[in-house]
Amino acid sequence: MTLQTVLLDTPAGVSARLGWDPATTVHDRRRIIAKELIATKLGCEPTDIRIEREAPRGFGNHTRLIASRDGVDLPISIVTASYRAATVVAICDPDVPVGIDIRDLHPEPADVRQMQKHSHLLDGTATDDLLQHWVRVQAVLEADGRAARVAPEHVRLDMGRHKGWIGDRQVQYALTDISRDGWVITLAVGIPPKE
Repeated sequence: MTLQTVLLDTPAGVSARLGWDPATTVHDRRRIIAKELIATKLGCEPTDIRIEREAPRGFGNHTRLIASRDGVDLPISIVTASYRAATVVAICDPDVPVGIDIRDLHPEPADVRQMQKHSHLLDGTATDDLLQHWVRVQAVLEADGRAARVAPEHVRLDMGRHKGWIGDRQVQYALTDISRDGWVITLAVGIPPKE
């Protein structure tokens, strides 16, 4: 099987694709999908795009993917999320904070316990509702950039779960459900402050 990808329905300014292939490593999936997205955006061939991981700045530093063409770095932010054999890649302007989370539609019991432990939802909440809540929380954490340094229970969502934020920051994130093919996927995009 070769990696097959599908374009996801995203808000303006962000492009994203989902790819699934258990025979392709997560690192290769990220690079292949990123090349495909960027080549489409620039109107060139995927082979014209080079994707590298930035050099780590220190222990615990989570490096990001950098795109270049003809030896010149491109002003494009690449955001990824993977779960098992599935990977979602989004590209956007580097000034836009974006986070993604992806989960299987049918979570393992250990995953459900982890979600319940860190959720504001009441015990006995349906697994589907808990999963939707959790994916949104994780997308906000990824967009915030501090990820694991902020506990999931610090994320707040509005009643409709269309907006999320972390109490100690002024930034809010628009939440978009881009789920597809048995994967629950949420995209969090920073909302520009009102002037």
